[in-house]
Amino acid sequence: MASTDATVSTAGAVQTRFLDRTTPPHVLTLVLLAGLAALAMNMFLPSLPSMAAYFDTDYRVMQLSVSLYLAVNAVLQVFIGPISDRFGRRPVLLWSLAGFIIATAGTLLATSVTVFLFFRMLQAVVVSTIVLSRAAIRDVLDEAAAASRIGYVTMGMALVPMIAPAVGGLLDEVFGWRGSFALMLLAGIGILALTWADLGETKAPGKGGLRSTFADLPELMTSRRFWGYCTTAMLASGSFFAYLGGAPFVGSEVFGLSPAVLGIYFGAPAVGYALGNFLSGRYAARVGVDRMVLWGCLICLAGVGMMIAFFTAGAQVPAVFFGFFIFVGVGNGMVLPSATSGMMSVRPHLAGTASGIGGAILIGGGAALSALAGALLTPDTGAAPLLWLLLATSSLSVASIGYTMRRRRLIGA
Repeated sequence: MASTDATVSTAGAVQTRFLDRTTPPHVLTLVLLAGLAALAMNMFLPSLPSMAAYFDTDYRVMQLSVSLYLAVNAVLQVFIGPISDRFGRRPVLLWSLAGFIIATAGTLLATSVTVFLFFRMLQAVVVSTIVLSRAAIRDVLDEAAAASRIGYVTMGMALVPMIAPAVGGLLDEVFGWRGSFALMLLAGIGILALTWADLGETKAPGKGGLRSTFADLPELMTSRRFWGYCTTAMLASGSFFAYLGGAPFVGSEVFGLSPAVLGIYFGAPAVGYALGNFLSGRYAARVGVDRMVLWGCLICLAGVGMMIAFFTAGAQVPAVFFGFFIFVGVGNGMVLPSATSGMMSVRPHLAGTASGIGGAILIGGGAALSALAGALLTPDTGAAPLLWLLLATSSLSVASIGYTMRRRRLIGA
């Protein structure tokens, strides 16, 4: 188990007291921290068509608010993890939340698409809430117990993407597209106050400067298992990121759904994601992280395969398109907690760095797939390019975890 300042009773139980900064953060705080990032990611997506009309620009330009956000997200994670390994989790989280609040205020004041996209990219600093909530868990728990705890935290977090698009669609119809960003601003302020009051430090600040922290990177980056977990997570979640980039277009342009109805349909994968995280939380410690990841990848692949089969048979309706994404959500919910715990456990003393770099790889690949999905889809193509892109990424994720499991058997750890 990693050495920390936290109070740990057993490998699977951490002694915490809510609103006590002398103990590790309460699970509710971790859920809300991760949930804020989910809120910022997808709440406004049903408003993309109306935002394109407001800013008098093309949908593909407006879709950059997803792909550019993810790209900046990826870059920031490379630095957030090592910086938190050096200075601790708490100060990095507090400063990041303050930055998110400022950036969100900027999106509300934007009068042009350029200004909006600038502040939207700055909002990506909120990714620290995901990176460091995972690292804080791994700081005080071993690999299997951490996978279980991350599963439960992300299960709670999954409620946000389940309802956020629906809420965002309703806010759009009542207040316009700014309604979603106003709610993000209020949520950011509230969670900053909660984090200040509850989040105790789980990682003692390291010695030396940032140079010494980054000097340890080769130890992590030369691990094949680290790359195996990262690649598997990126490919499995690539299905979801491609969905983020393509589903708003498919829903509005192919199926002709209104923002409110699209928002309801859009949350379908989150139902599966919550179930997948529950399964991870319940069984990861029992079956092991590798088998949990493998099963999740296979479920994701099966869901995409069935969706393509139904579309090929002529059942090209919203219920089929969005409904089978529930299986993609289940698969992701099983894959990501265990793959994340696996990548942080390769070198436990670099858990923050591993969480950041692994997250950067995941999000960077997601940004590319989101942009690719948006570029491939036109009214003439329908949903077909998105479906085949999903099949490719899901298939490759199965191959990647297979290699990682073989590598673990070879080295015996």
